[in-house]
Amino acid sequence: MPGTGITTLAFGAFPGKTDATIAVTGQTGIVAGSLVEAWIRLIATSQHSADEHLVEELEIRAGNIVAGTGFTIYGITRSKTRLYGDWTVSWAWS
Repeated sequence: MPGTGITTLAFGAFPGKTDATIAVTGQTGIVAGSLVEAWIRLIATSQHSADEHLVEELEIRAGNIVAGTGFTIYGITRSKTRLYGDWTVSWAWS
């Protein structure tokens, strides 16, 4: 894979919100037709354990590619309740 990494998706302080985004930049080789993906990584943050990462109903998507720059990662709770704090996310593109 030409580009891989780990980042955090921030839902803010309690009570949080139902969705969050983060821009992944610095991906100079990415083109409009690149395939991007992102997923929950089972790495604890200061607010959430690795187990919470495993069981939380959090849907992760990647898109909005900007050629020569990067893309956006989107997190949306499937349970329609608010999430708070940081969640670890891995990403890759090719």
